[in-house]
Order: sequence, then C-alpha cells, then structure tokens
Amino acid sequence: MPPDWLFTRPLPVTDTGFGEVRPTPRELRVRQFNLPDSVAPLPGAGFASRVGQAPAKVIARSTWKPACPVRADQLDWVRVTYRGFDGRRHSGELLAHEDVSADLVTVFRALWKARFPIEEMRITEPRELDLKPTGDGNNTGVFVCRPTPDESAYSAHARGLAIDVNPFQNPYRRGEVVIPELASSYLNRQRERPGMIFDDGPVVAAFDAIGWGWGGRYRNLTDLHHFSRSGR
Repeated sequence: MPPDWLFTRPLPVTDTGFGEVRPTPRELRVRQFNLPDSVAPLPGAGFASRVGQAPAKVIARSTWKPACPVRADQLDWVRVTYRGFDGRRHSGELLAHEDVSADLVTVFRALWKARFPIEEMRITEPRELDLKPTGDGNNTGVFVCRPTPDESAYSAHARGLAIDVNPFQNPYRRGEVVIPELASSYLNRQRERPGMIFDDGPVVAAFDAIGWGWGGRYRNLTDLHHFSRSGR
C-alpha cells in the first residue's frame, strides 16, 4: 500500500527551479505498490491495446494548448495493459504522436511478456504543472506540454515523442539535481529492485527494437527513466 502521506508534502523550491533533494523515505526505498487505474479495464485477460485519434474530451484534460508544438489532431489516445507491482493486470493511458503510437504498443506488449512492473500510467493534467513538487511521483507518461524554464524551447514530451517509465525507480540526475527529489536511493544501481531499468534489461531492449534512445546512455547526465525517438 502507498503511504498515506504520498503527494501531500510539498518541498521547498531551490534556485535550480526544482524541489529540495532529500533522503528517500523508508517507505519508498523499495517501492512496490500500484495507484488506481485512470481508465476502465481493457477486455480480456492478457495484453490488450486500443489506439485512435485522441477525442476532444481527452485532449481537454491534458496539458495541450494551441501554443504546443504539435496539433491536437496529431495526438493519439493510446490505452494498453501492463503488469503492476501487485502482480495484477492494469490498464493505462498515454497521449502520443500519431507517428509513434503503434511503436509504443509494441514496447508495452514486450514489457507485458517480460513481466516488467509499472506503478501508474496516465495522462498528465494541467493542474499538475502548477503544483509545488513533492518529489514522490512515479507516473509513466508521454505527453507533457510545457516550455523550458526560459521558455525558449519545448522538449520531445511536448511533441508526444518521448516517454518516462517508472521515474521514481529510475531517477534523473544532473549535478545536485535529482528528479524525483526523494528518489536518491535509486541512484544506487548496484542494489537491484523491481521496476528498475538496466542497459541489459527488457525495457531498454524493447525501446532499442523501435529505434528509441535511452537517457541512461547520455554522456553529460543520467536520465534513467527517459526514452525518446530522437534519442535526446
């Protein structure tokens, strides 16, 4: 079960623009729980998927806006099943560029077969962009439309061409910045725990098969949860 304080403890924001990095709480050092599914269960007992142009009501609850570097009609609503840390079958949703939605289904079919666990898979909501960081999120997601801090550019996520997988078990680090801010325990890759991504594991293999790059191979930073079509 998730701790009852999950997502309720805002962190002080530092001059990096991110939350203050703090030690991983005991309850999250081996993180193995699932949050409620955001969509109705897909039919069947094994892997299943549904892909189609994202309906207006789905776009409306996402972070899309006219300034985003992708048109709303270029985004697909992708629903797939995945295995949870509870060992059960779950259904999740992604917004992804129409050019890559079929490839993402291929990836999650492979992860289903590999029994790789995922905690949560849902579309990021606009309100989340304005919340103070709590450093304990773990959503597997694709589309998030927000510019860089200086508003000079958008990331591949804003184009629906990148995905983050189990970010808490696979954090980002650059210098003193760790994201999620409470996930520093998982920077120790010698201590293998469920949901972690490794270069010789099934997640990297599945993305390699569709030609996507892994942030764990970056030279100037570590971004263990990030995969993108551009490889950047």
